Amino acid sequence: MSVLVLVGNPRPKSRTLQIALQAAEAVAGRVGHAGEPDVVDLSALASGLLDAAPPPEVKDALDRVARADVLVVASPTYKAAYTGLLKVFLDRLPGGALASTVALPLLVMGDPKHSLAVEVHLRPLLVELGATVPTPGLAFLEAQVPDAAEVLGAWADLVAPQVSAALAHTTAGAR
Repeated sequence: MSVLVLVGNPRPKSRTLQIALQAAEAVAGRVGHAGEPDVVDLSALASGLLDAAPPPEVKDALDRVARADVLVVASPTYKAAYTGLLKVFLDRLPGGALASTVALPLLVMGDPKHSLAVEVHLRPLLVELGATVPTPGLAFLEAQVPDAAEVLGAWADLVAPQVSAALAHTTAGAR
């Protein structure tokens, strides 16, 4: 089983990346995955995302995302939605590219009034790409950063059974 974190923050080594990694590790540990998750940090690929012919590193990132069994898709909340950087990247995937993937949407936000954005904006995009999204997305508040381990652990406890069931279903469907 592979676990990959896709981060749509334009800043390298962002808080979004750190929260997404912790979230992925918490879920992975509860569904029997040992090892660290793979990471695609779009801040490192931004300059090539709009090229007519994507550079090799963008193609590689697209392939890795499409092959992931569990995909944590994380973005800061910009203008009550995910970043344009994340949208540009995901727009390069063909329809159905995530058909064998269990996706977990995660938005990091400063204000709880944006909490619905993860369900209203990011989740439908992942479903459109064919992903199975078995749980509600996580709206992670910046104020929760000091308690991230506790918050993400409680969240992982809630979603891990649904992720395991979805993985069993996608694996059975692939046979």
